[in-house]
Amino acid sequence: MANHKSAIKRARQNKNRRARNRSRKSEVRTAIKKVRAALSENKKDVAAELFVKAQSLLSRLAKTSAINKKTAARYTSRLASSVNKA
Repeated sequence: MANHKSAIKRARQNKNRRARNRSRKSEVRTAIKKVRAALSENKKDVAAELFVKAQSLLSRLAKTSAINKKTAARYTSRLASSVNKA
């Protein structure tokens, strides 16, 4: 348990950031699943729209270091290639 005033504040900040990052990561995973589901149902135009949203979320998370930049780039690249193939 944190004893100093600054350590208590730091613990509180970490808790809030962890919750925020967890929520945003979940949102990205859901967006990726929606794109893949649209692709499996051969809905190309819907998949393209959903891809734009997923790409935006991924780049935002990478910018704030919630996920690694290269991980976000890999997800974006693989999604883009699958959307373009369809």
